[in-house]
Amino acid sequence: MYPELMLIPMREELTKAGIAEARSSEDVDAALAQPGTTMLVVNSICGCAAGKMRPGVRLALQHATKPDHAVTVFAGQDREATDRARSYFQGHPPTSPAIAILRDGQLVYLLQRSAIESSTAPAIAQELARAFDTYCAKSVA
Repeated sequence: MYPELMLIPMREELTKAGIAEARSSEDVDAALAQPGTTMLVVNSICGCAAGKMRPGVRLALQHATKPDHAVTVFAGQDREATDRARSYFQGHPPTSPAIAILRDGQLVYLLQRSAIESSTAPAIAQELARAFDTYCAKSVA
């Protein structure tokens, strides 16, 4: 585990963009119990999180369609929260960073480290915008 002082800027990159932070399993469960769509970001200290994932998420949040809620956990630091978050990704190996979209607590989309590592921040933002349009758009009656 890294000193918390080192992590503050990494956490703030997402929280200043309006993403709530879950630091316990109860926080994760409460965030995912909210009705509608929730983007769940598994943050990390690694270089691909810094140079690709976090900037890509911030860019994606400028898109017209967005999830109803957004929450983040920090892998390797808030272990209990991260383990609980990953428990919602059943059938998928744990990776960090990762970005998921859940609808009413059920996983509908997952972007894992392998895709993040081989991408750029703008490409990640574009992929997330596509996912937002697919999974988070409000249907018009």
